[in-house]
Amino acid sequence: MLLAESTVYGMTGVEEMLRRWGQLPKPWLVLIADAPGRPVPDVRYLVRALEGRVAGVVNLPYLPVLRTVRGPEEALEYKDVLAAAERLRRTMEGNAR
Repeated sequence: MLLAESTVYGMTGVEEMLRRWGQLPKPWLVLIADAPGRPVPDVRYLVRALEGRVAGVVNLPYLPVLRTVRGPEEALEYKDVLAAAERLRRTMEGNAR
């Protein structure tokens, strides 16, 4: 799994990592929104360009509470984080079959 912010910087890092990925199985790309709203056009373009090199793409919403928690256990106390985690799990399990 590759985890990145939905920024141009984040996506160029993913692109570089995929160049070095080699013969390993295709990873999942999990994009975390860095702000409310849609990613900028350059990010959307890079995601489309890289879709064939990953097992799937999951977009997680902007979750401002993640800036304030100390760890995963604390984060899962928030319903928005719990819903995003559940959606991520369902998506990855559903496409893995």
